Amino acid sequence: MIGKYCMVRTYSAGVFAGTLVSRDGKEAHLKDARRIWYWVGAASLSQLAQSGTSRPSDCRFPESVDDVILTEVIEIIPITDKAKATIDEVPIWKK
Repeated sequence: MIGKYCMVRTYSAGVFAGTLVSRDGKEAHLKDARRIWYWVGAASLSQLAQSGTSRPSDCRFPESVDDVILTEVIEIIPITDKAKATIDEVPIWKK
């Protein structure tokens, strides 16, 4: 999955969507990664990665970061082009 846009779930840091640069055991390096803080319009991360969200305006994803190293990775799911398009539609959530 190296080089693909993926959903990465960790044990304690939450979920991120980004391009998988590398993976070493339970550690993953993502580029251009957004934290998937809160979503609606999909029943699970699997559906979010496969079909995307049907309600992008109701999701809360903060701005992306250039690079992130995630530890304690427990799940990596490739994201389809269709799903990525809906993730990209989610407005940047700020407080």
